[in-house]
Amino acid sequence: MNWPGKTSGSEEKMSLLSVVIPAHNEEKNIRRVIERLSEVLEKEQISFEMIFVNDGSRDGTWDRILEAYQTRKDLSAIRFSRNFGKEAAMLAGLEKARGDCCVVIDCDLQHPPEKIPEMYRLWEQGYEVVEGVKRSRGRENMFHRLSARFFYFMMSRTAHIDMASASDFRLLDRKVVDVLTALPERSPFFRALSTWVGFKSVKIEYDVEERKEGASNWSFFSLTKYAIRNIVSFSSVPLKMITWTGFFCLLITIVMGIQTIIRYASGKAVEGFTTVILLLLLIAD
Repeated sequence: MNWPGKTSGSEEKMSLLSVVIPAHNEEKNIRRVIERLSEVLEKEQISFEMIFVNDGSRDGTWDRILEAYQTRKDLSAIRFSRNFGKEAAMLAGLEKARGDCCVVIDCDLQHPPEKIPEMYRLWEQGYEVVEGVKRSRGRENMFHRLSARFFYFMMSRTAHIDMASASDFRLLDRKVVDVLTALPERSPFFRALSTWVGFKSVKIEYDVEERKEGASNWSFFSLTKYAIRNIVSFSSVPLKMITWTGFFCLLITIVMGIQTIIRYASGKAVEGFTTVILLLLLIAD
């Protein structure tokens, strides 16, 4: 289900900021994120629209979005038929966005909306990608912190992009959004792709805020699954591993084949054994 936002013909023509908000089981945070975004952006006199993407929530998330839609002309929404994941939700929101620039922000408000005006001003100065990087991760248990560090270490090594403090919290110029949404990716990795496409970029630091409502959807298992999927889809490491494994197996085949022939020539091989070994080596290679 895809709702258009409401527009007014009397609105002054000015740069529009689209705020894309993926939401999965965030019924308690919908009103909070709307109120806080509105307060920050209206204070800075930034024209904006909010695009919620309900990623197959099983609670009252969609009902809360529907309630807000009835009273706000700056809100539009997309409803997935099931949970397709945050990456799909972000790209769906970007495809719908009408703004001259777009910001992606988490619905749990761990990405501080107060940083958006700073991102917007940098965009006005000519930057096309403004990336939010984590200065601190807030309060996390040791297990989750180590899991996250291991994930970012693996992604940085395989994707050759420094992702030690990377996040999905970033502002993208319209031309960057158009490039990203035109890519034929089946398993997109948003934070890596938005860096990989190039364009003039800058980083700003932010402190991860404490989640006030609900619980995180990320666990060690989901982070591991997420890492494997992105390593396979975004890097050439799996192909290189397969190639080197093939060369290693070929080397073993050659060594074993030479050894078998030498034993046959010296009369030390059991009758018929040489033929069997060579055939197995050829078939297995």
